[in-house]
Amino acid sequence: METTNLQPRFKDSPHFKDFWTTGNGKLLIDFSGAEVSLKNFDEFSPYFYHIDEAGDQVVKDIYFTKNFREASKEIEQYIRNGVSANEDIPESIKKMFSQTQTIPHWLNYDLLKSGAELCMRANLDSLISLRDYCLIGGYDFAYLNKPLIATEALKKGAVKRLSETLDFWVNVTRYNALELHKKGYEFAIKTRLIHSYARLSIRKHYKNWDTENWGAPINSWDMMATYIGFSLVFLHSLHKLGNTFSVEEEQGVFHLWKYVGYLLGIPEKLLPDNKKQATELFYIWTSIQPPADKDSVLLAHSLLNESLENPILKYSFQRRNLRYLHISCTWFLLDDEVCKRLQIPEVSNRNAFPLTKRFMNKIYNKVVSRKQRIQKGNKDQLKVLRDYLSITDSSNFH
Repeated sequence: METTNLQPRFKDSPHFKDFWTTGNGKLLIDFSGAEVSLKNFDEFSPYFYHIDEAGDQVVKDIYFTKNFREASKEIEQYIRNGVSANEDIPESIKKMFSQTQTIPHWLNYDLLKSGAELCMRANLDSLISLRDYCLIGGYDFAYLNKPLIATEALKKGAVKRLSETLDFWVNVTRYNALELHKKGYEFAIKTRLIHSYARLSIRKHYKNWDTENWGAPINSWDMMATYIGFSLVFLHSLHKLGNTFSVEEEQGVFHLWKYVGYLLGIPEKLLPDNKKQATELFYIWTSIQPPADKDSVLLAHSLLNESLENPILKYSFQRRNLRYLHISCTWFLLDDEVCKRLQIPEVSNRNAFPLTKRFMNKIYNKVVSRKQRIQKGNKDQLKVLRDYLSITDSSNFH
């Protein structure tokens, strides 16, 4: 790892203090029972400059020596058929797949199943949580977004970005998805290499990258924060929307994302086992993140306006209504101060939909069996994914 004298430079800033004393950070502490402090800052701060060297070397050896189609086909063969130590292939392939094919001693398949079941059982609340809390809330951390800006994610458009995130999330949260050579495992490996490809491209082409302040592009510490979004923040959002879950389901969500993180090459030290650990790790990380900047606002508004651009809904009034519902959920799930920084528009009766949803969830969870909720959630989430893929895979969609 590179060494630097990184400090918790925003620990005395209003945005940091407000978040952890009166905002969602305070709610996360209450939710998790965490005991937050910066005493372990020096233990974790070097990961701001740490990267997945194994994944980067695979990209250099495979993607940078062949055309993209050939390279992708070769990687797919390794993913689906496995790699052995005596094959005549690049050492980087052997090294990375030796790690991903090694089942960690802590892996518990029953917990993976419980985590997947909660992701499915929460149905569209899962997708609302990912979009209106995890994703848009992440835009408030200005440095975390710099790789998106550097890779010109805004030009690609929010519909495409959302489709890719949804495709990844759905495919790693189904039954048995993360078994070796299965679809979720494949998505994890491909996502790992996309991160490496993007990181190497940023280092080559983006001359204004500020490593001292922003960390290494797509560094391990930022990856930890992202996956805490998929676990801790996701669960907190479901809780806010009136969903209940068992201790095993909660542990299962953390276990599932710990294993996804392991496959993605995130150091195990950065992968929390529970909400208490996750909150304490998240607290330390936020101390080096400034509040939203102009890039954050652009990303947030691109996501909000995705509903207007998305042709899944036929009529413009439907799209405007969907945008209103997402704005309402964003105000409900995020701090008011975060929403103001991201310049989320004010809308009338903004709590009506989230509060109604919370009330209906409490009834629905009592009258419909867990098995039925899992089946319906899986079906509805797959339909949303198919709808997105049908438009983003179309050559007519720009």
